[in-house]
Amino acid sequence: MKMVVAYIDRDRFEPIRADLLELGFVSLSVVEANGSFPIAAVVGTYRGADIERHIRPKYRLECVVGDDEVPVVTDTVLKHAGERVLVLVLAVEDAYPTVTIKGAQAALQD
Repeated sequence: MKMVVAYIDRDRFEPIRADLLELGFVSLSVVEANGSFPIAAVVGTYRGADIERHIRPKYRLECVVGDDEVPVVTDTVLKHAGERVLVLVLAVEDAYPTVTIKGAQAALQD
């Protein structure tokens, strides 16, 4: 089993969720996160002081799947995610409850 973790822009989440749901991936975790970038996301002046913010809001999407399902999930995320995306694939030793993990039942029987 693997866990696919993706950091995506918030506005890119809904098409990813809809495609994964249509493909049978019903169990996703989504956490609000922030990403720090070298180029300021917000530049301005407030009461004469220059303001720069280097933090951008993101979603952290997590999905635990069987090894065979990893390309489907990563391709779906990359198809919709745009330029600023990070996708990680991490090994999962075990997960409970496994009935919600697509492809995990076959992996456990091997």
